[in-house]
Amino acid sequence: MKILVTGGAGFIGSAVVRLAVARGHSVVNLDSLTYAANPENVASVAGSPLYAFERADIRDRAALDRILAAHRPDAIMHLAAESHVDRSIDGPGAFIETNVTGTYNLLEAARAWWTAQGRPEEFRFHHISTDEVFGSLGEAGQFTEATPYDPRSPYSASKAASDHLVRAWHETYGLPVVLTNCSNNYGPFHFPEKLVPVVILNALHGRPIPVYGDGGNIRDWLYVEDHADALLLVLEKGVIGRSYNIGGENEAKNIDLVRTICAHMDRLRPDAAPHDRLITFVTDRPGHDRRYAIDPTRIREELGWRPSVTVEEGLARTVEWYLENEDWWRPLLSRQGVGERLGRA
Repeated sequence: MKILVTGGAGFIGSAVVRLAVARGHSVVNLDSLTYAANPENVASVAGSPLYAFERADIRDRAALDRILAAHRPDAIMHLAAESHVDRSIDGPGAFIETNVTGTYNLLEAARAWWTAQGRPEEFRFHHISTDEVFGSLGEAGQFTEATPYDPRSPYSASKAASDHLVRAWHETYGLPVVLTNCSNNYGPFHFPEKLVPVVILNALHGRPIPVYGDGGNIRDWLYVEDHADALLLVLEKGVIGRSYNIGGENEAKNIDLVRTICAHMDRLRPDAAPHDRLITFVTDRPGHDRRYAIDPTRIREELGWRPSVTVEEGLARTVEWYLENEDWWRPLLSRQGVGERLGRA
């Protein structure tokens, strides 16, 4: 299969690119290389004859048309998005432009390409989204594919809008789509403004480890390589028009996750232990959703997929990766906003 991956130099997108190439797919990586993208994320496949790179912005319709005509993909996996909630609070416009307008442009370019090719049945448009579109849960319950949308931040609202556009293009124009909504990802190559890398790097440097509110917010943690595996499975075997929730089956409070990372740092850098002395509770993020949890029944029963990495194993791998790959993360610390408190509203 030849797959066009948007946002393939980002965190999740690069995991998809690496895995797809490893499995013998041809991959065209379309990325505009914004602040959170890094060509080093795909350096391991950059020399492969199965890999091509196109620097382009999904808001540029002419560029999308050119790339589709040049590469003639069998499928599109749409991961390009602005994704940091705190940044969406400070600057929501970029999220509307990329996540809503950009998705619209990609849908229209894909529809034109698909129509020009005679509407091939095997073509797929896979839209990758987030569980944040469903809002916040109480102490019980899980998000299913039928959970009503209730986004609470500019980021999640923009992703909810893009989900609705994708479904509308399927219902109205017949574009063959599949959708996925995932829980919180973590793992190697995670841009150092998100919780897990922030904790690792602050612990490494002896700096305060910021934890929002009381640290009681709960997330379902999904190892990024498990997620990439699930995404390719849905692309290949998912039912057209259906959505699939992808979860890690690893619910944890933020504070417990942070303490687990600190324990791994104690093991690997014992001279600076205990690292949990650096934990500092800070003013909570505005509109901070209390709990997310994914019900993965559909993807498990229909497609036979379950995550293979527990959060304990995944965090150990992730901490070790950051400690061994300073050459990757060090240059990223100077990028705009990294290390700053964003999203105060």
